[in-house]
Amino acid sequence: MESLKEKINSIIKGEVSNSSDDLKSRSTDASFFEIAPGLVVFPKDADDLKKLVRLVSKKEGVSLTMRSGATGMDGGALTESIVVDLNRHLNKIFDVKDFFDTHDPRVKGSIKVEPGAFYRDFEKKTLAKNLLMPSFPASREICTVGGMAANNAGGELSLQYGKTEDYIKSLKVIFSDGNEYEVKPLSLRELKIKIAQGDFEGDIYKKVYELVIKNQELLEKAKPDVSKNSTGYYLWNIWNKEKEIFDLGKLIIGSQGTLCIISRIEFKLVSPGKYSQMMVLFLDDLKNLGEITLDVLKYKPTTFESYDDKTLKLALKFFYELLKKLGLKNIFTIIKNGIPEGWSILTKGFPKLILQITFDGSDKKALREKALLLRKKLESYSPRYLEVLKNPEEAKSYWLIRRESFNLLRHKIKNKKTAPFIDDIVVRPEVLSKFLPELNGVLQPYEKDMVYNIAGHIGNGNFHIIPLMDFNLERTREIIPTIAGQVYDLVVKYHGSISGEHNDGLIRTPFLSRQFSSEVLELFRQTKKIFDPEGIFNPGKKVPTEDKLGPGTLNYAISKIKNHN
Repeated sequence: MESLKEKINSIIKGEVSNSSDDLKSRSTDASFFEIAPGLVVFPKDADDLKKLVRLVSKKEGVSLTMRSGATGMDGGALTESIVVDLNRHLNKIFDVKDFFDTHDPRVKGSIKVEPGAFYRDFEKKTLAKNLLMPSFPASREICTVGGMAANNAGGELSLQYGKTEDYIKSLKVIFSDGNEYEVKPLSLRELKIKIAQGDFEGDIYKKVYELVIKNQELLEKAKPDVSKNSTGYYLWNIWNKEKEIFDLGKLIIGSQGTLCIISRIEFKLVSPGKYSQMMVLFLDDLKNLGEITLDVLKYKPTTFESYDDKTLKLALKFFYELLKKLGLKNIFTIIKNGIPEGWSILTKGFPKLILQITFDGSDKKALREKALLLRKKLESYSPRYLEVLKNPEEAKSYWLIRRESFNLLRHKIKNKKTAPFIDDIVVRPEVLSKFLPELNGVLQPYEKDMVYNIAGHIGNGNFHIIPLMDFNLERTREIIPTIAGQVYDLVVKYHGSISGEHNDGLIRTPFLSRQFSSEVLELFRQTKKIFDPEGIFNPGKKVPTEDKLGPGTLNYAISKIKNHN
């Protein structure tokens, strides 16, 4: 790619590299894959991106894969062709503006930002105005806003606030013709004007609109019956026939850079609650879990999280590390107030599941009263332990176990590495009493092959299972597709989604046929062709390449698992 490097260098203001260090550092992400790119490009601005697209569209076999934080667990930021690193230069954060959304009274402001900006820096600027973009994931300290948009990120606040797709005011994007366009919701009148342009942009709107209208019934049936989904192209979300609003951004968000390049995002912002009230309960069995979950949801909690007995055992095993993270000033409060929970575990063993529920708002007294009302309701299920916490310090210990369990698992288990391949399943909460025991039934035969715990956003029915496995064993590569297939078949049996937040990438694209019919998969292929006729944008994600051994196929994915020798 030396000649291509020289050509790119001559037309852009940014940098181009094929140094061994740059290629190696862009050959991995948070997945278990390793794929070395041919080149790394660091565009300076949107003009560089436009020139890059125009050049690559004329080069057969060359493609562009966007990269910023590379915290994705699915291999979405990996390619053998050109990695476009947005983090170095395209990271500007603009000023917060007042904005009031007539459809969502919680929205109080907006902010424009480039895709390479870290969320942590972005959040500092919004919180200075007492505003928040609430769909941040667990990787909020290291992820970028571009990755959040590309994957349609969600997290612990998504139960109340929704996902990234719900906070897009507008986008600037570069389509495959090499021009930059603004994408925002359009009325039917505005859509007709856009289509009448008769140019490349108008043609995209025309073809997507026709595809959606022609296949409305099929798409409505294909839409996952869950509160979170990051799988496939969200064709069912584009056209709101009641409001007659056409929003192409609903398709671009979560498309993993396979349809266009996002060059700027304008997010809507909400005002977060000033106070928080947590309550916890321990369950010794799951027989009433579905009913309990539905009862909790009636009280509209801000967050509703869970973790299993394996997670709690892990927390106690590495208790000293957790205490260090909490800090000395919080330790004594937690030890003092944690005696009832500790005594329960000492005398009765580990609970099967721990549920933690929080209510956020501006009225501290009202939040506690709501939690006490819910406590009274849940007493009818006779949980082993049920408590409304007295102060924020107590809540910190529960949040720490929920958030840090995976990191402890990853760093403390010898000879085993993370294997995120069933890391983001989601089903409707009311089926959990049946689903979770069946899920454990699928996983138990493989307990000698992997160490795992189950934690997640139980209010959404969204669970993260990230096993640790020994990749020096050939059996590991052999059983990954088998386990994934069995888990995904179970998810589909309960009409769920194989990804609620983490998206498809290299690891789940081969399994899309488990969730969607061949007719829907064909619509995905047509969508890709409408936006990207030459296949230059991140091939092999969302839609498999035509090569049966190429990106997007199971054979390719397994062949690219890191060698940990």
